Amino acid sequence: MSGIRAAVLATIEPDSETTVADSVAKQRNQDAAELPAKAQQSPANYKGFVAGVFSGTAKLAVGHPFDTIKVRLQTSATSQFRGPLDCLLQTVRQEGVRALYKGATPPLVGWMVMDSVLMGSLTFYRRLLNDNVFNPKRSEVSGMIETGKLPPIGHAAAGVMAGCTVSFIAAPVEHVKARLQVQYQPEKKKRLYSGPIDCTTKLLRGYGISGLYRGLGATLLFRSFFFFWWGTYDIFTGILTNHTSLSTPAINFWAGGLSAQVFWITSYPSDVVKQRIMTDGLGPDRKFPRWVDAAKAILREGGWRGFWRGFLPCFLRAFPANAMALVAFEGVMRALA
Repeated sequence: MSGIRAAVLATIEPDSETTVADSVAKQRNQDAAELPAKAQQSPANYKGFVAGVFSGTAKLAVGHPFDTIKVRLQTSATSQFRGPLDCLLQTVRQEGVRALYKGATPPLVGWMVMDSVLMGSLTFYRRLLNDNVFNPKRSEVSGMIETGKLPPIGHAAAGVMAGCTVSFIAAPVEHVKARLQVQYQPEKKKRLYSGPIDCTTKLLRGYGISGLYRGLGATLLFRSFFFFWWGTYDIFTGILTNHTSLSTPAINFWAGGLSAQVFWITSYPSDVVKQRIMTDGLGPDRKFPRWVDAAKAILREGGWRGFWRGFLPCFLRAFPANAMALVAFEGVMRALA
């Protein structure tokens, strides 16, 4: 009986081993075939660019009147306006409500492009840093690819990288916007620039590409403070997700608004210098050939308080404008997922 049993086992066991080996090989092939499909399920880079268009539109609609008051306070003589409310009343009384949207066309188009590039590149840099720096992909035995969650410092670093990227689009857009916003003449025929296209054309014709890109260095410095914006956005999102029962859009709203406040508190003095450079005279009338020259002039004219002129309308604008922008962005990203 033992001899018969051995013979039977001898005939079965090789087949069993072959079957197991075939099953393992088959499973590995299936896992390998599934990897591209799993990779395709990750958010495509283009979705961030598409969602950014909606983000820029929402930001403009809510925030531009505040921005006009901010820029006028930043660039005017201290005796011209007593404060943000006085600036608002004088602007509406002398130029009409539409004056609050002066210079809105460049950011309407520009912010759609700018936020598209900003949010799209932010999404790309987040994934790049997560997959290659903070949580390199590691292949498990099963063939599945697992990655960890990007830490706040990673979000902050991605914010700086995205800010530098978008600065090359933002600089000319903000330059044209600023020059249009400080035209105080109520009658269009008395203004130096009839609109954004006329302003851009005159800058290029008179001063070339370098004239249009006046303030690029200041723009790069200003947007380096995106470190604080996107780092705290991730922190606030985590806190609200773990400690409240708010809906996802509500979390996006509050995290976006609060992180924008942190950003402006840290970056505002650099924005004041940037606006002074962008509204400085051109050609022989230029007063600030360097960033430090504008900073010294502000300090000389108004002391340390000069770096905070116009902060109140900016601070009031930051929460609703950026909160709505991030609600729009995250909502579109979820819709495209």
